[in-house]
Amino acid sequence: MTHFVLVHGGWHGAWCWSATIKELTAIGHTATAVELPSGEIGAGALDYSRVIAAATQPDGSVVVGHSLAGLALPLVPMYGKVAALIYLAALLPLPGRSWHQQLAESQPMTGWFAKHALPAQRRDEHGRTSWPSEVAQQLFFHDCPDSLAASAAARLRKQAPTPVTEPTPLTAFPAVPAEYVICRDDRAVSSEWAGRAVAERLGVEPTWIGGSHSPFLSRPAELARLVAKLAT
Repeated sequence: MTHFVLVHGGWHGAWCWSATIKELTAIGHTATAVELPSGEIGAGALDYSRVIAAATQPDGSVVVGHSLAGLALPLVPMYGKVAALIYLAALLPLPGRSWHQQLAESQPMTGWFAKHALPAQRRDEHGRTSWPSEVAQQLFFHDCPDSLAASAAARLRKQAPTPVTEPTPLTAFPAVPAEYVICRDDRAVSSEWAGRAVAERLGVEPTWIGGSHSPFLSRPAELARLVAKLAT
């Protein structure tokens, strides 16, 4: 039996893992979904990593991080017992750079994101970003049933900017087993970029799963089986 710590990405919350937790439980594992301080002004990758580490078990947990959570994932072993890290359609930090610098220097996001999503993104007076419902549904949940996509989009919240604007606190990736899962029909993170970055930064071959950026909603049983397999 493996204990999984499941970490949501930007704009999401612990709620998005509910179906995956049920599927992991059904195949004999345990799991905890954490709630990141996504809307908290000034909270950065180190703050996120401490929240994640607090959910790990003393004998070690497998930590699965989605999307934006990838910027905090390699910092978690500094604070908690981690058996392995699984990056799911995740951003990857680059020592010496912020995520905004990576955006300027490479193409980590898809062309669909740049053309259809980014122009519609909203920003409040604190720099926190959010999405119109119809854009969120097409960006994150386009392979989910319409009712599920709409309800998920309605639960999204504002995301504070620090994790993407700060230079990463990471100086080197930890000596912890790591895996990376690419979503075949992702409209957010570029699979071409991910393939290159995973090889260069994690030194592993990525694993693929079908569907959108949000397999925890569109195919939770398949995702549960996949992460259970990767954990071994």
